[in-house]
Amino acid sequence: MPAVKLTKNELKKQKDALKRFRRYLPTLVLKKQQLQMVIRQLEGRLAEETRKRKERIDGAAPWLELFVEAFPFQDWLKVKNVGTESANIAGVEIPVFKSMDFATASHDLFLTPPWVDEALSLFAGLARLDVEIGMLHRQISLLEAELRVTSQRVNLFEKVKIPQALASIREIQIFLGDQQTAAVVTGKTAKRNLLRREEAS
Repeated sequence: MPAVKLTKNELKKQKDALKRFRRYLPTLVLKKQQLQMVIRQLEGRLAEETRKRKERIDGAAPWLELFVEAFPFQDWLKVKNVGTESANIAGVEIPVFKSMDFATASHDLFLTPPWVDEALSLFAGLARLDVEIGMLHRQISLLEAELRVTSQRVNLFEKVKIPQALASIREIQIFLGDQQTAAVVTGKTAKRNLLRREEAS
């Protein structure tokens, strides 16, 4: 801790700083709690979307062997647009998935196997889930980074700044109190000496 000046001005400065730290700390603690709560909610959604994706793949497993037939699926289903928007969570801008549009190639229903339409629907659903899962990972990553910074600030205020200000205030008050006591004693001694001299003359 750097040495503090033992003056009344420094005492006022330290008291103002302490007041400021105590005023900001509850806001930081609240922000930290809000970030933790939102991260838990997003982790729950991420687990749910991951489970849905697995269920879709597992549900399609019995007929996935049909995909050995040569069909150019990559040309039949293309992502046209991914709709996102921004949301503000505790001062952090995060991307939010809104929609996903596909361009589908027209194909002759008589010349393609009957499972092709179901496969295209499955791929579209999986692509949506993949984008949404990726977006949830991004949201969690951004919020966790902000949570780390906020936690560091809370710790700085609680464990460093406030205790330092309190220690400085105490040190200055003791020094100023000692000086005041010494001034009173010196004044009384001088007065007593003055009275003795007056009595002696």
